[in-house]
Amino acid sequence: MPDESPSPVVLRPEPGLVTASLGFVAEAARAAADDLPAAAVELARTWGSRLPLPGRGATTELWEALATVAATDLSVARIMEPHVDALAILAESGAPAPDEDTSWGVYAAEGPGARLEAREHGEGWRLAGLKPWCSLAGDLTHALVTAWVDDSHRGLFAVDLRHPGVEPLEGTWHARGLREVRSGPVRFTDVPAGAVGAPGWYLQRDGFAWGGMGVAAIWYGGAVGVARRLLQAARERTPDQVALMHLGTVDAALAAARSALVEAALRVDEGAAGGQTGALLALRLRHVVADAAERVLTAVDHGLGPGPLSLEPVHAGRVADLRLYLRQHHAERDAAALGARLVEDLPAEGSPW
Repeated sequence: MPDESPSPVVLRPEPGLVTASLGFVAEAARAAADDLPAAAVELARTWGSRLPLPGRGATTELWEALATVAATDLSVARIMEPHVDALAILAESGAPAPDEDTSWGVYAAEGPGARLEAREHGEGWRLAGLKPWCSLAGDLTHALVTAWVDDSHRGLFAVDLRHPGVEPLEGTWHARGLREVRSGPVRFTDVPAGAVGAPGWYLQRDGFAWGGMGVAAIWYGGAVGVARRLLQAARERTPDQVALMHLGTVDAALAAARSALVEAALRVDEGAAGGQTGALLALRLRHVVADAAERVLTAVDHGLGPGPLSLEPVHAGRVADLRLYLRQHHAERDAAALGARLVEDLPAEGSPW
């Protein structure tokens, strides 16, 4: 179970469109964590349409809500995030908002030995093949799924996961973190689908970078949830110099991540995070936040020792969940991608720093 009194995560200490409701979001996330995944899916349905869309003037408030859920329970956040992302993708495409009683995933990952193909069929499309990393495919009603339309292009498609041709493959999820958010492969057999945007649109749109930044906000919230246990320990007994050093390390790491998130949200809302600029910003932000979260994990591990990891299910679960969630950041490979983009996209003269 998460904490009895979950607290909001505020990125910018100013009242916003959602900030006043963050306490209600935290309490709802706490309650949803007691009945995973069903209650978290219901929470995503309930709150998804209430949250602002990214890039519409209230991106900070959106990320505060996601971070608040993550600080309360990362599994709930992991279920909520793709539903919120799907709503943003559909809005960006110009498609009508989906029915409020639907729940959505976003399945865009690729993997060795798995290929999902889309073929035109009458006025629509049909999907066939294997898609990896499909979170809660047996618990959601719909998903946005990428599939190959030819040898070099992928399209994005809306799919009803209740179709009999959708078969989640059981027994493939062995994770110790995010255990209730099963993310195994799904076999599609002649499944009707509706195209969302033209082939390639999903990766080329501005919102692709914004969605990746939203995930970073969740990493930040997860790190806050872990860090609060260290602060609690410092309040329970007088900390020595080493304990204070760990606490200072955590505070500095979270402050850097928080500042980066606020700056990025403002740039998104100002229209200064589109195209290659947005892609560069997303890589940079995700690296800063992932690095901060890993610093927090290390400092809290060192500061608390093995006791909470072995005797406190809430803390142990938060640590395991965050370690797995952070692997959506590809570590050194994403750092190299950031460096490559700096070399390729910036002017020959001048410096980004």
